[in-house]
Amino acid sequence: YQEIERFVPGCEQEERDRAVMLRFLHEHPDALLRENESAHLTASAWVLSPDRTRVVMVWHNLYRSWSWAGGHADGEEDLLAAAMREVTEETGLRRLRPLTDGIFSLECLAVEGHEKRGRYVPSHVHLNVTYLLQSEDAALREKPDENSGIEWMRPGEALRASSEPWMRRWVYRKLIHGSLDARSVDGAGKGEINHKRRAVTCVMALLLRVVTARRTALPLPPSWSTSP
Repeated sequence: YQEIERFVPGCEQEERDRAVMLRFLHEHPDALLRENESAHLTASAWVLSPDRTRVVMVWHNLYRSWSWAGGHADGEEDLLAAAMREVTEETGLRRLRPLTDGIFSLECLAVEGHEKRGRYVPSHVHLNVTYLLQSEDAALREKPDENSGIEWMRPGEALRASSEPWMRRWVYRKLIHGSLDARSVDGAGKGEINHKRRAVTCVMALLLRVVTARRTALPLPPSWSTSP
């Protein structure tokens, strides 16, 4: 849990969610296991293509939406390893490398009750950490028991493809704008990406507070255009 303790929040959402996570982890030593039916740790990844112009999105059968790749920690204390394992299982991508030092984003995600493999799973919370990764591979493979589609999408396309309003507003916009610097920073610049992510995320949080009731979409920078 030290990685979550070291994480520096970039906005109010991350600050408050981090506090909830740390309190829950302190009170529940089994939080790494999904057997804790109230809440448990999960690890996700925002995966950039080899040329860093696209992100991988998975059609998730459970949520009926295009989403990032990720899954349960299932006892794995190395959450980066858990995220990379889930990416490989869900997409077939194997040659992955982190573009930041440590956690890139974190969020508490509400999960509605559902059936899985013939068994009812009560509503609960995923204490999720997200890593920014780059894939050296491009070929994708489906995992039929969990997803029925995988695509490389431009960031704007990924944002529009999600049918989960909360994820679009609080997570995917943050990840898109926070990962902009990854397109030009390599290796030794990992810390710089984290620093700029926090700055961009703070700006995004302020912008979201003044978005009108119609919530018009925030424009993406020209370099991340959705045009082919």
